[in-house]
Amino acid sequence: MSKLDDKFARLGVDSAPGQEVRQEIEAPDFHGPQLDGTPVDFSHGDVNAFPPIPGSLQTFAEGFEEGAEQAYTEYRGRQTLRESLAQKLSEFTSAPIDAERELILTPGTQGALFLAMGASISSGDAVAIVEPDYFANRKLVEFFEGELVPVQMNYLDTRDGSGLDLTQLEESFQSGVKLFVFSNPNNPTGVIYSHKEVAAIANLAQQYGVTVIADQLYSRQIFDGRDYTHLRGLGLASPDNVITIIGPSKTESLSGFRLGVAIGPSRIVDRMEKLQAIVSLRAAGYCQAALHNWFSEPGDWMATRIAQHQAIRDDIYALLDAAEGFVARLPEGGSYFFPTIPPIGLDIVDFSKALRLQAAVGVTPGTEFGPQFTSSFRVNFSQDHEAAVAAMQRTVELVERYRLPSGKAAKLGSR
Repeated sequence: MSKLDDKFARLGVDSAPGQEVRQEIEAPDFHGPQLDGTPVDFSHGDVNAFPPIPGSLQTFAEGFEEGAEQAYTEYRGRQTLRESLAQKLSEFTSAPIDAERELILTPGTQGALFLAMGASISSGDAVAIVEPDYFANRKLVEFFEGELVPVQMNYLDTRDGSGLDLTQLEESFQSGVKLFVFSNPNNPTGVIYSHKEVAAIANLAQQYGVTVIADQLYSRQIFDGRDYTHLRGLGLASPDNVITIIGPSKTESLSGFRLGVAIGPSRIVDRMEKLQAIVSLRAAGYCQAALHNWFSEPGDWMATRIAQHQAIRDDIYALLDAAEGFVARLPEGGSYFFPTIPPIGLDIVDFSKALRLQAAVGVTPGTEFGPQFTSSFRVNFSQDHEAAVAAMQRTVELVERYRLPSGKAAKLGSR
């Protein structure tokens, strides 16, 4: 295998969300008695159960009717739209934004992450990532030929913040890390970084001259009235070293429009624009128009959406908490669970295949979020409420089918 082939082989997509149907399944053990129920794909949210922001289709159509002016915007996005978003996001993040110099629209937050990391990593740079965290972080560091420096987050051992190992984080900064990437709320666990943790990240980044990419995709969907701290809004981190990624694709169900926003220092946003110019030119012109609806939802639409997800979360947590040998932390934001299961007779990737074939349930194996998470999987509970709970019940039943005789684990205390 050539060096280039090996580089792309490490990117791996077979276990990524939405890709499971492409897996080759040969082992006969995957085919067992069926657990009947409505198919649920927990690898991503269901926009049929939670449709996009009201009026977004009309706004998109109006952009389409406008024609070339909307279709061929500046590479960093239409100026009037960026100005509107800068005002909304300044208020949301508690820090001013220069719409001309510090904000860029991208093809989804995935596009923003690619551009931000591409604009921040040189070959050989040490890059700190959290384990567990969004699966693409690791792959992008490797793709841009950076050196991975994992920092552990002991999310099951704490109720005060995320459980990020701040001592290990500082040691990684001391060792020469140039970039730190993390998601808040965390994907896949749904935990929120405490104010103390975010302030520590800001202070350490400033002290050691480390650039930070904060992926805040789910920062609007926070449960139980919890506080949320925006890194860029602290006033502790230099505006020259913080890139914030956010977008309407998840909580607001606009994922099909592929829209993202990055906010950061002008020198990095300039690099991101130049990289975007040779990758996609711009976020899709007509789709950009749908951003007019973002942060302008009618009435209590957002509060209702959060309450609906919190209700699903609570019912799934109750089910997992009662299941023997399962360990789960109650998500504080976003729409993900990351449960640990008791020992079973399949590895986690094979279990995900068996689960899809025998129970019509799709999950993302834990090993996508760190090689050590061999007994965990991620579920996105942004689904039809009844179908999601029933699918999780089938998942528990399938674990029982493959459970090893000695498979018992300590259960995390209830909230």
